[in-house]
Amino acid sequence: MGLGTFSLLYLSSVLAILEGAELAGFTYQLPIVNTAVVSQKSQRWRRSSSISIDSVKTLEAEGDRLSLDLVGASLAIDTLPDNGTQIVEDHHNYYISRSYGPNDSKTKELWVDFTKVDKSKVRVHGILSNTHRHASRVILSFDFPFYGHYLRQITIATGGFIFTGEVIHRMLTATQYIAPLMANFDPSYSRNSTIRYFDNGTAFVVQWDNVFLPDREDIGSFTFQAMLCQEGRIVFSYKDVPITVTQINSTQHPVKVGLSDAFMIDHKAPDVPDGQSRMIYEYHRVEIDMAKISNTSALEFTPVSMCLQHLSCNACVNAEVHFNCSWCGVLQR
Repeated sequence: MGLGTFSLLYLSSVLAILEGAELAGFTYQLPIVNTAVVSQKSQRWRRSSSISIDSVKTLEAEGDRLSLDLVGASLAIDTLPDNGTQIVEDHHNYYISRSYGPNDSKTKELWVDFTKVDKSKVRVHGILSNTHRHASRVILSFDFPFYGHYLRQITIATGGFIFTGEVIHRMLTATQYIAPLMANFDPSYSRNSTIRYFDNGTAFVVQWDNVFLPDREDIGSFTFQAMLCQEGRIVFSYKDVPITVTQINSTQHPVKVGLSDAFMIDHKAPDVPDGQSRMIYEYHRVEIDMAKISNTSALEFTPVSMCLQHLSCNACVNAEVHFNCSWCGVLQR
């Protein structure tokens, strides 16, 4: 389900901008907001009050930290029931999503078997595979279009999601994410738990392999993937999901499946040292029905045509898009 989410996150103290950042003592926190849902043209729009990052309770502050990972010049933040062959398609503003069940041939096609790819392009992330509630920055070999704008670097988190923002702050789980299964996974629990990734120049795949939930190790491990394709397609694939996702406890960590994007603007704040803070404006979110997630299932997100992809006035005015936008002569976009 696509949500137009007007969520304002006031960042009175941004920890770092990813490029060239180096930090210590990093923690990320639970986004706690009072939310009202309003129905409008069968689309749910969620408005949230502004939140100050300093007022949100820290989660396991001693266990989350930021360090420099020199491997690959990356920044490390040491921070479907079975539906047979039925394909469910949902139309969101920015993406069309399709879900595939265990008996659908497409499900097997979308899963990337790491034992059958070029092993020289597969990396097991040593830090993430041995820590809890951490994340690491990775540089892509290609420009990946996310919500129409291009990313060359992402941040992989142990908690089953990818953070897409450029600015490091304490609420990575709040917005700007690609989340195949965001939850409180702890790869440090087992030697068999790993986070690995593969980049062949046209697709980037990250796999959370045999990861466990704290205090729920008895239910078994989870194995799932997220694939980012050069043309903008996103795939979530699930191999082992031992319990229904709706049964995962979200008290210690948000549980989400879907996409989210936001932009950032400067905000005057006389009460902070430099007189200015940053505000994150989340303009859209795709939330997937978590009941669709099961063993051997998959979700595929195909981007719709977006205005940001057009680089000339002629291409813009002749494009078949459903957004109410027009060519800007100043920005040339």
